[in-house]
Amino acid sequence: MARIIGVVNQKGGVGKTTTAINLAAFLAVHGKYVLMVDMDPQANATAGIGVSVADDHPNIYHCIVNDQNPAGMLKKTTIFGFDVLPAAQSLAGATVELVSMEDREYRLKNVLNSLRMNYDYILIDCPPSLGLLTINALAAAEKLIIPVQCEYFALEGLGQLLKTVGLVTEGLNPNLQVMGVLLTMYDKRNQLARHVVKEVNRNFPGKVFDTIISRAVDLAEAPGFGKSIVQFNPNSKSSNEYRRLAEEVIRLSI
Repeated sequence: MARIIGVVNQKGGVGKTTTAINLAAFLAVHGKYVLMVDMDPQANATAGIGVSVADDHPNIYHCIVNDQNPAGMLKKTTIFGFDVLPAAQSLAGATVELVSMEDREYRLKNVLNSLRMNYDYILIDCPPSLGLLTINALAAAEKLIIPVQCEYFALEGLGQLLKTVGLVTEGLNPNLQVMGVLLTMYDKRNQLARHVVKEVNRNFPGKVFDTIISRAVDLAEAPGFGKSIVQFNPNSKSSNEYRRLAEEVIRLSI
C-alpha cells in the first residue's frame, strides 16, 4: 500500500514542483511504482513531466468535486512506473466549490484511498498557499517534505506552515508527520546560503534531509522539455542530488 507524501510550502519558488517531479522520477528509477498527484491549479507538475492535458480533459478537479473515478484519468509518463494524476486550470474553481461540500477536507484522501494499492509511493505537489486544496493534501498525506530555499527569507512563513500542520494533526489527520525539510537552491559560494543551512539545522534538529539540492541551470531547464533531470541530464550534479534524496526517502520509509 502506497506511502502518501505531500511536498508542501506555501511560499512559491522554493523548488516544490521540481522536487515532486524529480523525486518521483528517481523513486521510479529505483523500481518503485509512483503516482504524482498535481494539486496546483497552475498544473506545472503535469506539464513539467511532459503530460499534456486539455482544460476540459478529466483531471483531479473532477475527482474531488464531482466524485469521478480517478482510474481513467491517470497518465503515464515516459519513465516506467511513474504515473500522473493531472491538474488543469479548472482546479482553481475547486477552492470555491469545496467550501460548501460535506467532508470538504477529505475529498482528496477518498480519491487516493481508491488508488493506494496500485503504488509504492504517492507524491502530492501542493499549491503555494494554505487554502482548501493544500488542507486536502495535508489531510491525505502521512508524511511531508518541506522544500526551503537557501535565501534570505527562507524561514519566513515556515512557522505559519508548521502551525497549520499542527492544527491539521490535531483536528483532521493525527498520523501526519514531517518527514524532513529539504534545502534547495544552494550555492556554496554564497555565505548567506551557508548561514541558512546552519539556521535550518539549528531550528529543526534531526528533521533536515542530508541531501541538499544545489542551484542549477539544468534543473530549471528540464521542465521546459517536459523531462525530469534523470532524462534531461542524467550524469549531472542535480541528477546525483535527487538520486540521493530518493534513496533517503526510501530509507526513511522502511
